[in-house]
Amino acid sequence: MCKTDPIKNTEDIKRLKNYFLLRNQYRNYAMVTVALNTSLRIGDLLGLTWGDVYNAKTGKYREHIVLIEQKTGKRNIIALNKEAIQALKILQNTLDAVTPSEYIFKSRVGINQPIVRSYAFRIIKQAVLDLNLEGTISCHSLRKTFGYHAWKKGVPPALIMSIYNHSSIEITKRYLSIDQDDKDEVFLEMNL
Repeated sequence: MCKTDPIKNTEDIKRLKNYFLLRNQYRNYAMVTVALNTSLRIGDLLGLTWGDVYNAKTGKYREHIVLIEQKTGKRNIIALNKEAIQALKILQNTLDAVTPSEYIFKSRVGINQPIVRSYAFRIIKQAVLDLNLEGTISCHSLRKTFGYHAWKKGVPPALIMSIYNHSSIEITKRYLSIDQDDKDEVFLEMNL
């Protein structure tokens, strides 16, 4: 299996999100934005329904996504931040109506089917090619990007490890693709 990289440059993250917005690809914009802000694996992300994120009775977005992870079978509770909610609102405003059982990232094939992982991969890969982003970027990169930027903002590694349900800090360090450039930055900024 090919190793994927996080998107380390915040300008590249903005360019990726804007790529979809400028093309009026609101589903793809929301998919990327929610993935970047929730650290969900692509399978869990694509399985989300509007009922998972939006309370139709109150007309408000939920504070948390509560789900059982496909890979681990563990329950996970993820806070929905402003960026994720804003992307979902943009998508929702382009749709006629949404029902709680309707998939958020719907395929155009079939009735109420989510897009498949391979199609999500192609969506990301095409954008990465068009934008000429460096590194090996895929759907899983979006999950890694969340952790990498959390680490850069000073979130304790043990907390990132817990978010990812990793069994050791070593796994988390490898997962975040911390490299020599990241180490150099620490040394160059210290200046004691």
